[in-house]
Amino acid sequence: MVNILAVASQKELRRRITAALRPCGYQVTEAASRAEAMECIGREPAQLIVAGYEAGGCELAAELRARGDAVPVIILIPQTHMGEKRRVFRSGADGYMPLPLDEEELQMRAENLLWRCNIVADAVLRVGSCEFRANSLQLVTEEETIDLRRMEFLLLQKLLSYPGRIFTRAQLMDELWGYDSESEPRTVDTHVKILRKKLRHIDDIRIQTVRGLGYRAVVGRRTHG
Repeated sequence: MVNILAVASQKELRRRITAALRPCGYQVTEAASRAEAMECIGREPAQLIVAGYEAGGCELAAELRARGDAVPVIILIPQTHMGEKRRVFRSGADGYMPLPLDEEELQMRAENLLWRCNIVADAVLRVGSCEFRANSLQLVTEEETIDLRRMEFLLLQKLLSYPGRIFTRAQLMDELWGYDSESEPRTVDTHVKILRKKLRHIDDIRIQTVRGLGYRAVVGRRTHG
């Protein structure tokens, strides 16, 4: 069973993290501080960590990365000010979520990260008649197998994890390329253009441009004529 470590100094926040993730079939271990979290990891390794900013989440992520531990980490932050986001990404964490906690979004993000890191059983995401295979970075349909580059795969997988949700270029750059990336925001446009070309024969998946905002994925067979 996948073990998720919930780290927060407030008991109520730990309770909400646990209440959101246990119904999904995960084992959840709770810790009230960074030091307690390290003790828990020593007893039983975690496959995902959800840590509060106030409980030393960034320091925990940095400590784990310094010792070569690549366990995915989500940091919960009280506000999305640039200084806090900068600390999250420089710590080596995999992303952040603002508080108050949206339990449904936490469930989706947990599934997303576990799948991306090949921790789920088959590392295969199914969308309509298509299969996304994380191990081989391939999109497989009944008619063809499409090879994707790593960032193309991660970008498409991100959009498809939240069908219909609009992502700005800045959001996608922060979450996929990282805050300190030297790539330009237009890099996202380039990858979308390449993906659209590769997906042109697939009716189940479309990437739409939302003028002035960003991009969203639309799932479902399109109609012709």
